[in-house]
Amino acid sequence: MAYAAQNDLVTRYGQDLLVELTDRGEEPTGEIDADVVAKAISGTDALIDGHLQGRYVLPMSETPPLIRELAEQITIYKLHRYTPSELIKDEHKAALATLEKIAKGTVRLPVAGVEPTTRPGNGVRVTDRERPLTALNLKGFI
Repeated sequence: MAYAAQNDLVTRYGQDLLVELTDRGEEPTGEIDADVVAKAISGTDALIDGHLQGRYVLPMSETPPLIRELAEQITIYKLHRYTPSELIKDEHKAALATLEKIAKGTVRLPVAGVEPTTRPGNGVRVTDRERPLTALNLKGFI
């Protein structure tokens, strides 16, 4: 399941930017190359899944808005062949930092029932040693 779609990228960044980033043929067509976008989205999905799989059951039944936004930011960065603008770089850096926070559990996703159950036997284990002073070996002192 893709976390972002080409239409999401067009809505957020505009048709012109996507044409500029994806129309890589010998002769420009002036159209968005869907294969280039799909490859970038696929790479972004793999990156996000890598961060989420330790904490959430994948695939998710629905994509949270935060994950969709992060996917858009990472995908547009991946589409740049050359140096992206400072805004795109900053958004990419912030998106990766947010993914790290999600992986660590600092930021929680509002998706019900997707966290894996804990394994049995992870509770507190207590062992008690033998008492050195008992009524029998203190006979005569008490």
